[in-house]
Amino acid sequence: MRKNGNSTRARAKTVSRRRVAAPKRKRLLLGRYIVADSAICHGKPTFRGTRIMVWQVLELLAEGLAWETIIEECHNSISKDAIAEVIKLSSEAFLKHSDEFVVERAAV
Repeated sequence: MRKNGNSTRARAKTVSRRRVAAPKRKRLLLGRYIVADSAICHGKPTFRGTRIMVWQVLELLAEGLAWETIIEECHNSISKDAIAEVIKLSSEAFLKHSDEFVVERAAV
């Protein structure tokens, strides 16, 4: 049996020509202003058309910042309506999952 590198090289070229399918991009509209896109910020919810993550704005709200200040800090990339939507969606999520946040059961 004759050994040469031709067959190995031919196989290597064939393998390198094969294309691996890229993972499908997944985009979810979570509201009018909120989107989760697997290609943006690791799929975390963001404000549509930005890379501003929803959790960042929620933290600023929790710190007591005024909506106008938050909008300015985000370079006017988000609106009052977008912030209102985040609060509404957060409220709905909290109500739906409130039992997961129980620290202690109240005595009745």
